[in-house]
Amino acid sequence: MLTRLQQIHTLVTCDPFDHVFRNVDLWFEDGRIVRIGSFDRTPDRIFDCRNMIVYPGLINVHHHLYQYFTRNLKKVQNYELFDWLKALYGVWKNLNADTVLLSSTAGMAELMRYGCTTCFDHHYVFPNGCTDLLGAQFEAAKHLGIRMHASRGSMDLSEKDGGLPPDSVVQTVDEILKDSEESICRYHDASDLSIRQVVIAPCSPFSASETLYRESAVLARKYGVRLHTHLCETKDEETYTTSRFGNRPFAYLESLGWTGPDVFYAHGIHFNDEELDRIAETQTKVAHCPCSNMKLSSGVMRLPDMLERGIDVGLAVDGSASNDGSNLMDEMRAAYLMHRLHWGDRAPSGYRILKLATVGSAKVLGRTDLGSIEEGKAADVFAIRSDRSDLLCAIDDPTTLFGTVGYHKPCDLVFVNGNLTVKDGVVLGTDEPKLIEQSERELQRFLRNL
Repeated sequence: MLTRLQQIHTLVTCDPFDHVFRNVDLWFEDGRIVRIGSFDRTPDRIFDCRNMIVYPGLINVHHHLYQYFTRNLKKVQNYELFDWLKALYGVWKNLNADTVLLSSTAGMAELMRYGCTTCFDHHYVFPNGCTDLLGAQFEAAKHLGIRMHASRGSMDLSEKDGGLPPDSVVQTVDEILKDSEESICRYHDASDLSIRQVVIAPCSPFSASETLYRESAVLARKYGVRLHTHLCETKDEETYTTSRFGNRPFAYLESLGWTGPDVFYAHGIHFNDEELDRIAETQTKVAHCPCSNMKLSSGVMRLPDMLERGIDVGLAVDGSASNDGSNLMDEMRAAYLMHRLHWGDRAPSGYRILKLATVGSAKVLGRTDLGSIEEGKAADVFAIRSDRSDLLCAIDDPTTLFGTVGYHKPCDLVFVNGNLTVKDGVVLGTDEPKLIEQSERELQRFLRNL
């Protein structure tokens, strides 16, 4: 099907030349962008975009969708990371496929409503006797029409072994590796324009053993999939690895084979200069989670230093419970303001933050077919109306809008692989009243141990 977005008011491409076009057409076919400008063909469908600003789809590179069902809980509101985790493990042990399906649907629907077209989720809680949780996530993504990278995350280091989680949510290394390999074989699609990929992702140095980290890296590289973990999120983590392993977190992970262009870390706040140099040299990548970092008082990433070194950084909302939202538009605003406050004139511009959420995030996930509006790339875009009173005198530079002014409404149009997934703020792939009814029923069961 040939689709024409007609007479777009402003097209922000985020391409290597930072092109911004006015009054231009954008054409999709077979999931790809086939033309920017005039095209001597008759479209199968036309969308009038004369009052719209069109952007590349946003890409979320770190999330915990199951946590959507433990948001804004009074009991844990002012905890920092370690205490927050310990308080919630007793709830998360109740996870099953229904919880994951419904929470993933709700979380990804919110992401997509605000311009996100690709979501990476770091799922690492597999309670005893649970069923195919990745399958539940991919089912949710399929119904919504969002592009998804799901992780077969893992934890094998429980409290009795010196870790943080209880026995009820950890597995043996053999169980983890077996299921990880099966998940790759069953779900991973490495083809161009793929909408379904698998990442191998032990949770953190305080919940995953040396053996699990080493063997996970071997398995991932056997199949050519990416590696992901939490790293350098808090000072507590630094104290833990230093006392337990005699190394700072980065040195410990590097000794286990966890650097390289196929590795990306979540958070990456507490790196020193030498570590940043090594990350740059090894082309290791980082997911930035500003709202979560602020809510849990974890610290401020050294983003200007990373960008100056050429480190690939993407943007992420992190777990819904450590953020309480799944909105990358809010995340761009938070990132811009956080770094302006902390770094002053060294902070990235509003446009640089937009590129973190598009081109940067695509690089973090290893996707050369995503992140910008260029011919041949995936037809992943979103559009917002420019003729609103809350955008008066706000779109002189639409490239910086999300950072400097902020935008607080759902998108008017969202396309993933050229398929319309959101129209006038409504997510087309879900029955919202039914989702709410089913979720409220599941929440009664899930939260019973809180």
